[in-house]
Amino acid sequence: EELIEYAAFAESHSSHPIALSILKVYNKDVDTTKIEDYEEIAGHGILAKVGGKEILAGNSKLMNKENIKYQEVETLGTIVHVAVDKKYAGNIVISDAVKEDSADAIKGLKALGVRNTVMLTGDSKAVGEKIATQLGIDKVYTELLPTDKVEKIEALDAKKSHKGKIVFVGDGINDAPVLARADIGVAMGGLGSDAAIEAADIVIMTDEPSKIVTAIKVAKRTRKIVMQNIVFALGVKAIFLALGAVGVATMWEAVFADMGVAIIAILNAMRVMNTKSI
Repeated sequence: EELIEYAAFAESHSSHPIALSILKVYNKDVDTTKIEDYEEIAGHGILAKVGGKEILAGNSKLMNKENIKYQEVETLGTIVHVAVDKKYAGNIVISDAVKEDSADAIKGLKALGVRNTVMLTGDSKAVGEKIATQLGIDKVYTELLPTDKVEKIEALDAKKSHKGKIVFVGDGINDAPVLARADIGVAMGGLGSDAAIEAADIVIMTDEPSKIVTAIKVAKRTRKIVMQNIVFALGVKAIFLALGAVGVATMWEAVFADMGVAIIAILNAMRVMNTKSI
């Protein structure tokens, strides 16, 4: 219980899903007045001074950086190591619960023509590979720092086809640079940090990965309707321009045709709001 309390104080200012899990288990109000200093170390964890004690909570990289001997854990899950005043206090294992519709989301993306699905994670190799296999993800890169994720995105960008686009989905503050670097950034708004939401092009306001598939379908449907309106409007205008040039169509007929095109285009555009069939 004391270990959870130390971790809760350290993670109290973080919006990372791991921090939220720890605070949920702690299930008490954190007295933030006791927190004298706070620093979030990207890709490593948290450094906080609470009641005169220096608390470190993070991954093995953080322990190695601070030269703290820690206990190796083989259990599958996200490991949060905790140290107090440079002395190892213990670890917390957070099981990785995969969202129910994640596998359906991957299948849906592939059905829409997504050629390659890649997982970039700071989790251990064992955890990353287990989840990738479970969901049917093509490739996984594990134990990555935020800068490593950006480098991987740039490497994937160099290999993509001329018309190909890279879509990155993330929720943590560490994902913000990658969301900004990708062609299209998607933030999971329900658990997403403010930095991730601000950097993203699309925000999914629920924590359902399958909504990414819905977003792509809506985008394709919208593009199709826009192209229909453009072709229809230009076609009618071209016809009446030709008829007017040879004296067949009068000015009033051209005006009524123009108004008719505008009304039909608006009615056609309203079909975008009907998402029940998507």
